[in-house]
Amino acid sequence: MQYKSYQNILGHLAKRWKVQYPEIMNNIRVLSTIGPVKMAYTIYGENNNKTLPLIIMHGLFGSQRNWRTVARVLEKKVDKMIFTVDARNHGDSPHTTDHDSVHMAKDVIELMKNKGIAKSCVMGHSMGGRAMMHLALKHPELVDRAVIVDISPIAVPRDFSHMDEIFTAMKNVHIPADTSLAQGRKIAENQIKDAVRSQATVEFILMNLQKQKSGEFYWVANIGVLQKNLRLFDKFKDNVQHLPPFNGPVMFICGNQSNFVDPDSWPAIQQLFPNAELHWLDAGHLVHFEEPDKFINLVTQFLKR
Repeated sequence: MQYKSYQNILGHLAKRWKVQYPEIMNNIRVLSTIGPVKMAYTIYGENNNKTLPLIIMHGLFGSQRNWRTVARVLEKKVDKMIFTVDARNHGDSPHTTDHDSVHMAKDVIELMKNKGIAKSCVMGHSMGGRAMMHLALKHPELVDRAVIVDISPIAVPRDFSHMDEIFTAMKNVHIPADTSLAQGRKIAENQIKDAVRSQATVEFILMNLQKQKSGEFYWVANIGVLQKNLRLFDKFKDNVQHLPPFNGPVMFICGNQSNFVDPDSWPAIQQLFPNAELHWLDAGHLVHFEEPDKFINLVTQFLKR
């Protein structure tokens, strides 16, 4: 099949991938498969350059905006330059056809190279935590210490069939173009809530819904690629099992109402991170949202050691 313009190609791909055309047009950054990407980021405490910086990566369907409050508080408490990033296929960062911890760790290295950072503290939630664990294990010379938020290197609890339901529901959302963003998010909520099954997660996902100037709605996150690569999240242990343990300090902060970290897996986690400590907060998966004060206190004490 021949195409007379790039727009025709994108239109064809939109039909083939069963996504709205604006979702592709909004991300001409899509289709990159070569090397690391230059992630979008925000710097807090830019003048705090006497100690090693901190790089923070969010979880699935998140963005750097989710960590804005935490970063603003931490920059005053730990005297560090703090980078909050949008992972590939999220927020304002490029969309790619590859999405796993290996590639996301390379993206962090790219940021460090571009900013002249020889070594850093890192923090990651869920998907971002997996990326930071991979970075620490693969390149321990680049990581001083790590904070891992409610994710395990051993296994993930998510039922992949359930996650497929969520992605499919997101793809099938239909909102009239003459609807406001607020009204559109309410319509989308009603269309995905049965698949998602958690109101907190519904509200979190809806932060990704935006509206084009043309009136059409689109998901900021690259849901087609994220769904396609979903099962790679279960391959994390296979990617790191040949690597030596990371001997630097690591703090796991987990929610006791979340099932993302199995308490019985702690001995196995310590084989990868022998200098690790574990803290449980009275929260679900979004620990930093649900227990912000306790979370920040733990992180502050850890980073100041």
